[in-house]
Amino acid sequence: MSDRQRLKEIILEKSYRKGNFTLTSGKTSDFYVDVKQTSLSAEGAYLCGKLIFELMLKADEPIMAVGGMTLGADPLVTAVSIVSHLEGKAIPAFIVRKEAKGHGTENYIEGLSNMTPGCRVTLLEDVVTTGGTLIKVIERVESQGFVVAQIITVVERQEGGTQVLADAGYTLESLFTREQLLG
Repeated sequence: MSDRQRLKEIILEKSYRKGNFTLTSGKTSDFYVDVKQTSLSAEGAYLCGKLIFELMLKADEPIMAVGGMTLGADPLVTAVSIVSHLEGKAIPAFIVRKEAKGHGTENYIEGLSNMTPGCRVTLLEDVVTTGGTLIKVIERVESQGFVVAQIITVVERQEGGTQVLADAGYTLESLFTREQLLG
């Protein structure tokens, strides 16, 4: 069984639920994919990290950091960073806060000391519906002078997020679309 197929099995077992749910976007849905249940399991974290790292290696130019909005991206960026180290191509992780830190440095971004000014970064998201969270992350990361070179999600719900990002000039890559996951 391929790593991708195994990850799909884990997502369907641990993260996929049917029912009535209100999503972060405010939309309602008859299914929910809580990727954190997968990305916080040992095997799921490893497979997410490995498959995302493989996509990052295909970027046009080298990626120098990987990050995303807390909380959904936290286990993903950590997994990717660890896998990159194990593969001999260490890429540091960073986390974007929902609100600026209220004390100390008052930063939106944690992990800045591991990043080169102006470096090219990959942004991660666990699940994309409308793309609204990623637009906020892009703004915060670019306002610090970094270049958003790649955006990857574990699951793309196919509910407009890819188009919203495309309209803003970005390409969304995914490990799975809703169709691939549930089809």
